[in-house]
Amino acid sequence: MRFPENFLWGTATAAYQVEGAVNEDGRGASIWDTFSHTPGKVHHGDTGDIACDQYHRLEEDLDLMSELGMQAYRFSVAWPRIQPEGSGPANQKGFDFYRRLVDGLRQRSIEPMLTLYHWDLPQALEDLGGWTNRDTSERFAEYAGIVYEALSDNVGFWITLNEPWVSAWMGYGLGVHAPGHKDSARALAATHHLLLGHGLAMERMRSAGDGNQLGVTLNLHPARPSRDRQADREAARRVDGQANRLYLDPLFRGEFPEDVFSHYRERGVDLSFVHDDDLVSISVPIDFLGINYYFRNTVRDAPEEQGQSVPFADLDARPVIPDAAEKTAMGWPVEPEGLTEILVRIKEEYADLPIYVTENGRAVHDYIDPEGDVDDEERVSYLDAHFRAAHEAMDRGVDLRGYMVWSFLDNFEWAEGYSKRFGIVFVEYGTQRRVPKSSARWYSEVIRRNGLE
Repeated sequence: MRFPENFLWGTATAAYQVEGAVNEDGRGASIWDTFSHTPGKVHHGDTGDIACDQYHRLEEDLDLMSELGMQAYRFSVAWPRIQPEGSGPANQKGFDFYRRLVDGLRQRSIEPMLTLYHWDLPQALEDLGGWTNRDTSERFAEYAGIVYEALSDNVGFWITLNEPWVSAWMGYGLGVHAPGHKDSARALAATHHLLLGHGLAMERMRSAGDGNQLGVTLNLHPARPSRDRQADREAARRVDGQANRLYLDPLFRGEFPEDVFSHYRERGVDLSFVHDDDLVSISVPIDFLGINYYFRNTVRDAPEEQGQSVPFADLDARPVIPDAAEKTAMGWPVEPEGLTEILVRIKEEYADLPIYVTENGRAVHDYIDPEGDVDDEERVSYLDAHFRAAHEAMDRGVDLRGYMVWSFLDNFEWAEGYSKRFGIVFVEYGTQRRVPKSSARWYSEVIRRNGLE
């Protein structure tokens, strides 16, 4: 099973999850620094203060990527390293790190794929309302312009936002991610201002020229009813609206899904944060779409759960894990066919444009065995099935250009702390020793063959 000649194989990480060095070289505080240091917010009280210490172990990690044959590396820039207070002039010491990273990738013939925002909003901006404040969209565009000016010569792929649904709903709606608010109205406002920030940043970067590839990454989940009942089908439609169409429709059609806005309008949510011409900026054309896929949203109608801190409770719906599904260490169902489904849907319903899988992977209960190896056969099986699902989508006409496995390293898994391991490289956190897992060696062979046996 071969992939196209120029298909881009790589891995991905995010700044707060791997860098550490949170108080070095002028970096300011982010909402995740604040959140992780708040008792009871993160498993075991873990923080990203040290994480994988990539800030100090960059050369080692770059060499390891090269040894494994990685063709691309998706990373994020920490906004607080560049603008410690979220505005104002750039902190050049912060840029020094990312220049070393990008130059090191180029020297090893690894394509840099840069994400501008992977959830680490400067705390100073959150103090002013964060993504519920329209001004944050303007500040993000300003930050994007600063980073683009500094690095656009050496970085060809630019992603504005990572998973705005998670930023908005897990952070402002459910309170399980930073900044920890529990308010659907705030989550809707955050959604709009994230999308507006994306559009303004696109305009700012596009005006600078350079001919780079500019896009955005969404986490998309096919939504389906858990039972053959009309109420569950309607619940799945509502969930699809919030999780998928609320982002796809404004980006590709220049409109918000009316059924989603009507649902919240009926519940008294003020939608005046949407201004005239906002959608013109939001729907500015992108060069590619990044898709992060992990599982489907299988849901049932559940009006009794309204108000609880579970996903989609404000939609009178509840996620259900199919009984027969294999589950990852996160408790997520393994559903590779859902990847084919969402990729084909984008092509058929929204746009036939280049797509990259910018994240896909699974958490496994990994450990170093007595021989010193990490045998993660579950991850190998998972990736193999998802690569085949991606190939099927390509057979059906999807213009898929690359695949970034999540994640290069075990790392700080947000509210789960260090209790969950997604990496193809094991990190022994006490010593920071890196141990490539079986999946790393297997993936290296997939890249070398550009396909599967």
